[in-house]
Amino acid sequence: MFKHILLPTDGSELSTKAVKAGIAFAKSVGANVTGVHAFPATLAIYYGELAWVDEQLQQQMREASESEGNKYLDDVQAAAKSAEVEFRRVLVESDSPWKAIVDTAQSKGCDLIVMAAHGRRGMAALVLGSETNKVLTHSKIPVLVYR
Repeated sequence: MFKHILLPTDGSELSTKAVKAGIAFAKSVGANVTGVHAFPATLAIYYGELAWVDEQLQQQMREASESEGNKYLDDVQAAAKSAEVEFRRVLVESDSPWKAIVDTAQSKGCDLIVMAAHGRRGMAALVLGSETNKVLTHSKIPVLVYR
């Protein structure tokens, strides 16, 4: 039924658990996996209604974000290799992680997204929003939420 599973990761402990569960599921159904990490395209310092953007700092932050994202994807790749599951990686720059996840799933032909939900509740959920909830709302393919 599922042949290509997208595994978004933000490097958190819960995300890592979801990735491992997604890889185990992929192995059990004979699917391959694509790991995706989205890092911010815009990095600025905000104070009130002002934003300060330094080009040199932007470049340093972008390079650090890419490096960190690749480490997260290296971990996904190692887990997939250990389970003998075919792996692909996507590192994408986006200010909307949920959109990057949905777009990657579509462009790579994935038929399932397996991702973590951090379980924020109350005001934190309202103020911060939920990337998982946005993926659930906008995805045209099934989403398995790991908690």
